[in-house]
Amino acid sequence: MTVAAAVPMAMEARGGGGTSPFGISWQKAMMWFFIVTDALLFAGFLAAYGFHRIAAPSWPDRRVVFHMEFITAMTFILISSSATMATAVGAARAADTRTAVRFLGLTILGGLVFLGMQAYEWSSLIGAGARLDGNPWGVPGFSALFFTITGFHGTHVAIGVLILAIAALRALRGRYSGEGVELVGLYWHFVDLVWVFVFGCFYLV
Repeated sequence: MTVAAAVPMAMEARGGGGTSPFGISWQKAMMWFFIVTDALLFAGFLAAYGFHRIAAPSWPDRRVVFHMEFITAMTFILISSSATMATAVGAARAADTRTAVRFLGLTILGGLVFLGMQAYEWSSLIGAGARLDGNPWGVPGFSALFFTITGFHGTHVAIGVLILAIAALRALRGRYSGEGVELVGLYWHFVDLVWVFVFGCFYLV
């Protein structure tokens, strides 16, 4: 066998005869592409926040503006949902439909509770006078950045809950795969990870 003939055969063996030569499906590759591009977008938002904060002569005290215990509980709920999501992925991979559906449901519940708590926090800030064009704490850009970044993240959580609900319904009907649930899990873990950075920028630093 010549070298020229051996190379295509080796590539076919490695790629599984038509699948990606990197060992992943095109669906997963597209999900990673989306995650990377979306992460860059969030990074841009947080960089703008950091620049604005450094340039501002003063910044509102987070302990005065936010309900820190409430925000901590909200964060714990969202991070815990990553554990239920991981369990759902493992169950789907093992073709354990009942467990997969149960933990998908728990993940949905965690996302809904997080969104409800975020809505309450937003309403508290709005009630205190925070608007996109100003706030009572003396730094106009603060509330605009807060509502934009947390709202953008909250939209991602809402979309994730919808996708999780679709995945759970498909699992109940037996029309799902382990890889499909894994793709949903990748998105959900990404959303949880982004919140860690948002939480750190607004509530810890």
